Amino acid sequence: MDVRVRALETLLTRKGYLDPAALDRIIETYETRVGPHNGARVVARAWVDANFRRWLLADATAAIASLGYTGRQGEHMVAVENTPEQHNLVVCTLCSCYPWPVLGLPPVWYKSAAYRSKAVIDPRGVLADFGVRLPDTTRIRVWDSTAEVRYLVLPMRPPGTGHLDEAALAALVNRDSMIGTGLAGAQPAQAATDSGAAP
Repeated sequence: MDVRVRALETLLTRKGYLDPAALDRIIETYETRVGPHNGARVVARAWVDANFRRWLLADATAAIASLGYTGRQGEHMVAVENTPEQHNLVVCTLCSCYPWPVLGLPPVWYKSAAYRSKAVIDPRGVLADFGVRLPDTTRIRVWDSTAEVRYLVLPMRPPGTGHLDEAALAALVNRDSMIGTGLAGAQPAQAATDSGAAP
């Protein structure tokens, strides 16, 4: 795949359709400025700052923008909070609407038809595919992301982290925990193939 991408880039550059400097800027943006590390900082701030947490849950777009994370696919954000009583799971049943400024590009499994359908029909099964098992008493709410609204899950803060600063807390937050297919403090699991997921 890498060889094919390079060959295509070379061909498009020679024909004048692609500016290598512009491509480098795009790649640099998604490697350093856009991605799940941004969402992790949002979550960590909410964990340590009760006022920010309330703001995030009331007006996620503004709260997230206050940290400098704005842009295409992040214009209309809603944050939903996981609690012992309710776990939130995000899916886009129509395509792959996804909050790029805080999560980067969507993973392959998020766009798969298998994930999109099973998340609605059997959300507890999807979570099990990702290695997440919740108590039977925990409700699972599925949020359907659209072109108008995109969701960020505020995962529960792992126990025993009261001594950690904001940067250390952000390191505990992974992409899957902000989609709802994982838990903070846990490494993202490779989902079973019946959810159409990929690592």
